[in-house]
Amino acid sequence: MAPGGWQWLRGLWAAGQPLFQGRALLITNTLGCGALMAAGDGARQSWEIRTRPGQRFDRWRSASMFMVGCSMGPVLHYWYLWLDRILPASGLRGLPNILKKVLVDQLVASPMLGVWYFVGLGCLEGQTLDESCQELRDKFWEFYKADWCVWPAAQLVNFLFVPPQFRVTYINGLTLGWDTYLSYLKYRVPGPLTPPGCVALGTGTD
Repeated sequence: MAPGGWQWLRGLWAAGQPLFQGRALLITNTLGCGALMAAGDGARQSWEIRTRPGQRFDRWRSASMFMVGCSMGPVLHYWYLWLDRILPASGLRGLPNILKKVLVDQLVASPMLGVWYFVGLGCLEGQTLDESCQELRDKFWEFYKADWCVWPAAQLVNFLFVPPQFRVTYINGLTLGWDTYLSYLKYRVPGPLTPPGCVALGTGTD
């Protein structure tokens, strides 16, 4: 990279530092979660519009995703602070505690946020509590199995190498693809022979 490019990057890094300090970090984590969840839904809707003639972009759907994402941001912010306090660890020497963090995250935070996602979006979109709970029963285990395939390895890297103030941002950076999947899981249209909760493959409907 040319010297001018490095100088520009250093300037950008210096300008962004205040966003990851003190109270600003909570705002950064909150808005980052919301923006990435909305972006994931936008990516999913763009795919749906190409494959489903007549479908239009649903701004309220993306706005709902943004609001749910913002509601998760503070939870993740304080969740990582709490994990670091009860299971302090640094580098490979702290690997036993880091593995415990990953396990606690998968057993506690992941299912809790999954429930929050389906019930929260259902409330924003006018579903009754019974309807949201039924959707949760239909889709939760599919969500949770996918979660185990993606996040343990990502969180291992997070807890091993990422400084605490950047942990939510790191997760947000990885989560665009995950949020696209969540949007698919929430809003997919089952094929004519696909039971609720099953993925329709090769039908052209997703």
